Parts: sequence; structure tokens; C-alpha cells
Amino acid sequence: MVETGRRRRWTEDEKLRIVAESLSGPRLVSATARRYGISPSLLYMWRRAFRAERIGAADSGPGFVPAIVLPEARSGSGTAPTGRMEIVLAKGRRIIVDAGVDAAALARVIEVIEQR
Repeated sequence: MVETGRRRRWTEDEKLRIVAESLSGPRLVSATARRYGISPSLLYMWRRAFRAERIGAADSGPGFVPAIVLPEARSGSGTAPTGRMEIVLAKGRRIIVDAGVDAAALARVIEVIEQR
């Protein structure tokens, strides 16, 4: 932090550290803002900027996600086995879908869930 009279200038690394601290648990914005002597509205502005930066980085190209392949449990009834897939999204959200899921519908559902 650089102080120039009353106004302070925070480096990007300091802002990122403060934002990460405010996101580390529920209802930490006010406490974190008080700890660093900034207004909660400024911290919310930094958080929005950080989120927009992360979304822009996520759209920059394909990425990798962990995948676990489990053997399908076979039933003795002679019916064709159905495949299931578990998708783990941000914040630990999970979606379990059948092998015959409509890909376009699934994409819309994932998009809505990730916006929350």
C-alpha cells in the first residue's frame, strides 16, 4: 500500500489478497473491509472486477477438468446399462446426468448454475 495523504493506492497483489480473504467464508466482506480500513463498497467493486477478470480468463481457451471413470454396475435383469456422468462445477456444485442427456439442454443448465 502506498499512502499519499488520505488516499491510499493498493497494488494489484494486495487487492487480490484482500479479495481472496473476503471470499474465504460467508459474510466476510464487512469484517475484511474494516481490517484493511476500506469501505465495503470498494471491496465489492474489487470483487466484481476480480470475477470479471476470472470469467474473461476462463473464456480464453479450453481447459482441463478431472474425470473419474467408474465401472458400471450391471443388473441381472438383462436391460441395457445406462451410463451416468457426474459433473462437478465451481463451489462444489454437482450435476448427475444420464448418458442420453440432451447436450444443448445440459449446456443451458450449466450456464445458469455457474452464473449464481
